[in-house]
Amino acid sequence: MSEKLHVRIVPMTADHLDEVAELERICFSTPWSRNMLAEELDNALSAFLVALDDSGRVVGYAGLQVVLDEGYITNIAVRPECRRQGVAAKLLQVFLDFAAGNRLAFLTLEVRASNYDAIALYGSRGFRSAGRRKNYYEHPREDAIIMTKEFANGTEDADTGTAGDRVRS
Repeated sequence: MSEKLHVRIVPMTADHLDEVAELERICFSTPWSRNMLAEELDNALSAFLVALDDSGRVVGYAGLQVVLDEGYITNIAVRPECRRQGVAAKLLQVFLDFAAGNRLAFLTLEVRASNYDAIALYGSRGFRSAGRRKNYYEHPREDAIIMTKEFANGTEDADTGTAGDRVRS
């Protein structure tokens, strides 16, 4: 098992845009542009986080859009040399804590069908396959697996990490 990389998770600011745009180009075949990322900083429905190493370098980032009580994870990316060191898990955990604390009904995301490491990470955090989007990705063309984690009444059972039963009076 790989050693965990020490990172700080902080809100993304305009100061991070160049590094995040570079990370997009490294990690995705159809990257978001710097301008697209900048627009998300002004989007009241979006929250973007960066993972900074001890030198302050962006080694990962993640984005979330919230509409009413629904959370849509738009991006999670980690520098190739920093993968399998817990960075994506830490970014994801912030969104899971946010979802539970803000009583979201669910978090959902799409992931390449061939991205087995990401699918395993999401599955280990309670996300389940909810469907497939045929030919969703390009370069190369590939299906997306839709993965969703539901929260009953916006909370999880602390012991099991699974959604707890809703209590009605």
